[in-house]
Amino acid sequence: MSIPEVHPARGTPEDRARRGKEARKHAPRSAHALWLPSADRRDPVAVLERQGRDRLPELLPIRYGRMAGSPLAFLRGAAAVMAADLAGQPHTGLTVQLCGDAHLLNFGLYASPERALLFDLNDFDETHPGPFEWDVKRLAASVAVAARENGHTKAGERVAARAAAAGYRTAIRRMAGLGELAVWYEQVDAESLLPLVRSARRRRRLESSLTRARRRTSLQALGSLTEVVGGRRRIIHDPPLLEPAGVPDMASLRKIFCDYRSTLAEERRHLLDRYRFVDAARKVVGVGSVGTRCFIVLLAGRDADDPLFLQIKEARASVLEEHLPSGPYVHPGHRVVAGQRLLQSATDIFLGWMNGPQGRSFYWRQLRDMKGSAEVAGLDPAGLLAYARLCGATLARAHARSGDRIAIAAYLGTADTFDHAVADFAVAYADRTTADHATLGAAITAGVVTATPGV
Repeated sequence: MSIPEVHPARGTPEDRARRGKEARKHAPRSAHALWLPSADRRDPVAVLERQGRDRLPELLPIRYGRMAGSPLAFLRGAAAVMAADLAGQPHTGLTVQLCGDAHLLNFGLYASPERALLFDLNDFDETHPGPFEWDVKRLAASVAVAARENGHTKAGERVAARAAAAGYRTAIRRMAGLGELAVWYEQVDAESLLPLVRSARRRRRLESSLTRARRRTSLQALGSLTEVVGGRRRIIHDPPLLEPAGVPDMASLRKIFCDYRSTLAEERRHLLDRYRFVDAARKVVGVGSVGTRCFIVLLAGRDADDPLFLQIKEARASVLEEHLPSGPYVHPGHRVVAGQRLLQSATDIFLGWMNGPQGRSFYWRQLRDMKGSAEVAGLDPAGLLAYARLCGATLARAHARSGDRIAIAAYLGTADTFDHAVADFAVAYADRTTADHATLGAAITAGVVTATPGV
């Protein structure tokens, strides 16, 4: 069954709800509980090696070292593995713009253009149109793996994963009753998170996280990422994670800077023109992204103490594209930027895309703009349950902007059938992830792949 391109929902609310309920015929809600590896399931290490063929080979050991750190770290980097697993299961056909990598560590804090601190999805490298439940299942599976790593019981893993699905279901049903503009303007202000935390200790930790996020700006990065050499400001040399761009890269970055500028709105081009190019460096970021080409650029505005850091990240085909029909965007950078603008409640004013050297695609964004993430490691059962529910509700808000929220809400219904089914899936997939993580460890021990731990 093919997945159609995301398009505005049509018909009366009654017609749309009817379509949602009809989807239960070919994808019963209880069927989401089942997950069995297909007979031709590829070795997970082979999937990762295939991804690495066009990445910077000297950085791949860092990627494997980071993924080998824990099952949750493995899951973070194995979006391609899970995409293939999900593609082998029956699906609803209820299409949204998927995040494509909606694990619980890809939610966090960032600044809106109005400088409000918001909570939302924050990674869109794999965004692509597809069935809504794929994102929900990846989120729930990550919650189950996190619960296991935090020492929760098997029952606790299931309860936390169910909370993520329940948070999604109840939020999408609430938004099904709202008007289009009301849904579009929905956002989660970071301050609204505080009343959700009952424990005084967890509340203090959250307040500390909000404070740290507000401090993470280009000015703060100026002190931690640069130094003055010979009277000139330069990005520091911290190999292999941060290395100054060579002469060829520097020349290319200056050129594509102009191309990127053309993808911004007119008033933002005007703002960008007030900054001058100072320096650039190659930077290693994330887990799954390690090995792709990524740079940071230092710009100066009014004076040397008025910095702007931009990140240039290589955009590649989404891991979902192998398993789903083509989306509306040919340029991978355009796909990432359009997906982010559609899914996030507010987006970075410097978000843009362009072609780079050797025909590669890139997108640009601010490096640090009050960004922060939850400290998932060590969360007790109550804390993880609350966070999982919040992430589920936030994911529902993102999906409601692109998909047919009324059809999805009708499909899910008022009962908790879907919640329990996804929880069963999540625990089973946590077992699979633990085994896949062990497979990577064995491949490292056998010398099949080289890993550099602790970098």
